[in-house]
Amino acid sequence: MRIVFDLDGTLIDSAADIHAASNAVLAEFGFAPLTYAQVKSFIGRGVPHLVHRLLAASEADPEGPLHAQVMAAFGARYEDAVNLTVVYPGVPAALATLAARGARLGICTNKPLAPALAVLRHVGLADLFDVVLGGDSLPEKKPDPKPLLETFARLGSGPMAYVGDSEVDAQTAARAAVPFALFTEGYRKTPVAELAHDAAFDDYAALPRLIDRIAR
Repeated sequence: MRIVFDLDGTLIDSAADIHAASNAVLAEFGFAPLTYAQVKSFIGRGVPHLVHRLLAASEADPEGPLHAQVMAAFGARYEDAVNLTVVYPGVPAALATLAARGARLGICTNKPLAPALAVLRHVGLADLFDVVLGGDSLPEKKPDPKPLLETFARLGSGPMAYVGDSEVDAQTAARAAVPFALFTEGYRKTPVAELAHDAAFDDYAALPRLIDRIAR
């Protein structure tokens, strides 16, 4: 069995670190800080999208030369933005259960690979995953299905399931035609009933049973 997870909002709550890094970078360029809720709503489509939204919210031109400068400044901070990040309750036990059953585990995230690996090491989850693809691992990002399908391909053969928390994850799973388990306590903005999914859960203790039901 192959199980691929999203990262931010699915396995870890990293919004506080991303908020802090975003405001530190905005301050470097003379902009006022943004609220936690604002920055959290920008997470999920990768750093270029995040920076675009940060600049737009700061009433700066998100398409202008500042975009590349803010991207570089954010990238310089991102790998060290781990100290406020926490693992969602029940994640380590659920992953250990799945691995003990012989499942091969992967991550497909729009977070750049280096920060993704850094935060996985920080929270003690890095050794549980056979494959990690970041937002810069391929030319495409989610919701394009190619990163997800590539992650599954690198895990070998067998039944598949994808676990995520957001609109982007639901769209990616649908485009890849892969069974999708929606973690409802992450960063989604759309009601659960309006997101395509095969199962939904708010407690990781339920995940191994749900995976058995939906994986194909």
